[in-house]
Amino acid sequence: MQDVREWARGLPELLRRRRDPVVVQTLRSSAAATIAYVVALRLSPEPAPLTAPLTALLVVQVTLYATLTNGFRRVNAVVAGVLVAIAFSQLVGLTWWSLALLIVASLGVGHLVRVDEYIPEVAISAMLVLGVTTISSTAWARIVETLIGAVVGMGCNLLLPPPVWVDEAGESIEGLARRVRQLMLRMGEEASGLTPWRQAAERLHEARRLDHAIVDVDAALRQAEDSLRLNPRVREGLLHRVVLRTGLDTLEICTVVLRVLARTFTDLAKAREPEPLFASDTGAAVEQLLSQIADAVVSFAVLVTTSISENAESAEARLSAELHTAAGTRDKLAELLRDEIRHDDRDWQLLGAVLTEVNRLIDEMNTEHRTRRLLEELDRVSGEQRVRRPRLTWLRERIGVPERLRRNRAGGAARSR
Repeated sequence: MQDVREWARGLPELLRRRRDPVVVQTLRSSAAATIAYVVALRLSPEPAPLTAPLTALLVVQVTLYATLTNGFRRVNAVVAGVLVAIAFSQLVGLTWWSLALLIVASLGVGHLVRVDEYIPEVAISAMLVLGVTTISSTAWARIVETLIGAVVGMGCNLLLPPPVWVDEAGESIEGLARRVRQLMLRMGEEASGLTPWRQAAERLHEARRLDHAIVDVDAALRQAEDSLRLNPRVREGLLHRVVLRTGLDTLEICTVVLRVLARTFTDLAKAREPEPLFASDTGAAVEQLLSQIADAVVSFAVLVTTSISENAESAEARLSAELHTAAGTRDKLAELLRDEIRHDDRDWQLLGAVLTEVNRLIDEMNTEHRTRRLLEELDRVSGEQRVRRPRLTWLRERIGVPERLRRNRAGGAARSR
C-alpha cells in the first residue's frame, strides 16, 4: 500500500518529465536509430550498416522543422562526400597528399552545396569511402544507409508529431515577468525608506543579472518557434511565433528600463546619503507606482502567453485597468516630484529621470502600442518569407489564408491577447 502511495505521489513528476526536452530527444533518437539499423540490415550489403543508425541519430531532433532541415542537409553532405571520393578514386589512390587534397575539396564542396553545420560530414564521408578497397560497393552502401537513416529519422516525427513547446516558452516568459515583479517590489519598498547606496547598488546588480534570464527565455522561445514551423497540429504558426517574440521583446525592454531605474536609485542614494531617497509622501507614491507596474508586468506576460480567447480578453482587461491605475499614480508622483524640486533642486536631473523611466515602463506595455508593434512585425516577417520563398508564399495564398485576412486576424489577436 505504501508503494502505491509513493507511486501516486511521483506520478505528476513523471508526467511532467514525459515532455522534458531531454527525455523526448533521448527516446526519439534511440527509437529512430534502432529502427534504422534493423531496416539497413535487410537492405544494405554491409554486414554492420552503422551509417544508418548514425544518420538517424543525427537527423532526429526535438522539433519537426529541425528534423526536416537537418535531414536534407545531412543527406546532401553524405552524397556529396561519396561523389567526391568516387571522383578521387578514379584519379589517385590513397596517399598523404591525396588525402589532403580530398579534405580540401570536400570542405569546399560542402560550402558550395550549403550543408551548414554538416560541412565536416562531407569530408568524413569522402575519407571513409576512399579508405576502402571495394570503392563502388561501399559508396553505394553508404548512400543507401544514409538515405535509410534520414528517412527513418524524418518518419518518426512525421508519424509521431513532436510536442509543441509553446507552453514551456510561456512558462519561461511568465517566470521572467515574476522575477521582474519581485525586483520592482523590493525597489519600491526601499524607495519609501532610508536606503544605503550599497543596498541600492545590490538592486542594480540584480537588474543586470536579469540579462541571463532573458538568454534562457530566448532559448526556450526559439525551441517553441521551431516546433511551430511545419507542424501539422498547429494553425497560424506564424502568428503564434510573432506574438511570443514581440512579447519577449517588450519584457526585454522593460528589464533594460528597470536596470536604468535601478542605476538612478543608486546614484540618488549616493547623492543623498544619509538622507532618504525621497520625501515621505513621494517615497510612498514611488512604492505604490512600482507595485502597480510590477502587477502589470505579470498581467502582460499572461496576456501574450494565453491562447484561449476568453482568457486573453480577461487578461487584457486586467492589464488595461492596471496600466490606467498606474498612469494615475504616475501623475500624482509627477506633482510630488515637482513640489520636491521647488523646495530643493539639488538632484532634479535624477528625480526627473525616475519619472521618465516609470513612464517608459507604462507606455511599453500599452495595448495600442502592442497592437501596432505586432502588426509591424507580422508584416516584416511575411515580407521576408515572400522574398526568400516566393513560390511557397504564392502557394500558401492560393490554398491558404489571404494576407489581408491574416492581418485582420493578427490585429484581433493583439487586441484579444
